[in-house]
Amino acid sequence: MLDGLSYDDSEPPSIGLVPPGTSWEEVHDHIKISHNFLLVETEPDGEYAGAYWTGTEMVVLDDLGPDQDEALDDFREQLRQRGEL
Repeated sequence: MLDGLSYDDSEPPSIGLVPPGTSWEEVHDHIKISHNFLLVETEPDGEYAGAYWTGTEMVVLDDLGPDQDEALDDFREQLRQRGEL
């Protein structure tokens, strides 16, 4: 499980904000257990990606942009479009 995880709950669903420097393996291990929606800042480009658990695998939605607030909005919209909410 990831330590120091903060959440954006300004609108549903609540999305965990993964601390910088967290590996994708750590994200996978956390999401497999917690089934949270997570926003991950990718390195080295500083873009954001959203990650969630489908029940059998982790899905990563890339190219959410470099702005955290816009990335959160885009991630929520993509989750709605995919029927995950």
